[in-house]
Amino acid sequence: MDKPSFFQDVYEVAKLIPYGKVTTYGAIATYLGAKGSARMVGWAMNGCPAEVPAHRVVNRIGLLTGKHHFHEPNRMQELLESENITVKDDKIENFDYYFWDPMLALGL
Repeated sequence: MDKPSFFQDVYEVAKLIPYGKVTTYGAIATYLGAKGSARMVGWAMNGCPAEVPAHRVVNRIGLLTGKHHFHEPNRMQELLESENITVKDDKIENFDYYFWDPMLALGL
């Protein structure tokens, strides 16, 4: 049996982000044992399957840095706002409140 790829591992973690919460590229990388690989997680999110909630993954300060990978310019913000997450100037307000840490949540 083949070992899952790093990208597939990223997608599996992203699928676990609860509705109404967000995480960061770096938090996913750290959880996967690849601290310092936030850009690689971002690269994975660029072309992720439709069932992966890519809109819930942002940069370390809550900026919607991946928004240009959505088909519509405001789609990432719209999806977050549909989950009652407030976004202003491409940044999540009260970011700490909405942050989901896979290390804490998934118990590593």
